[in-house]
Amino acid sequence: MILAIIGIIDSLYLSYAKISHSELYCAGSNNCATVNSSSYSEVFGIPNAFLGAGGYIVIFLLFYLEERNKFVKEYSSIIVLGLTIIGALYSVFLTYVEVALLKAVCPYCFISAVVMWILFILASIKVFKSSS
Repeated sequence: MILAIIGIIDSLYLSYAKISHSELYCAGSNNCATVNSSSYSEVFGIPNAFLGAGGYIVIFLLFYLEERNKFVKEYSSIIVLGLTIIGALYSVFLTYVEVALLKAVCPYCFISAVVMWILFILASIKVFKSSS
């Protein structure tokens, strides 16, 4: 649950910077602005940070409701696994875009990618443990 909260905070900060056109604190480099203002920072006009925030919020809610709702308890593991597969693969693509095409790395994007990959690994372990 802590990882989902880290992802929410990270993606909400990026979302705020995107919609307010604010400068991101990026340890003295301009890489964050380069990445967050690029054409790759949106999908069909929706900022990637919004998508990330939505995904992390859903994952958080599934964790939170897991012990409170029978339906959620039964299906949350597989839903979280599905969400994290999509998030982890999209993070790989975005990291490639940052490094290879934009030649700029945003540490906030990197944090989100690492958090998503850890969530994916944990969700995979949980699903495969429960199926055996």
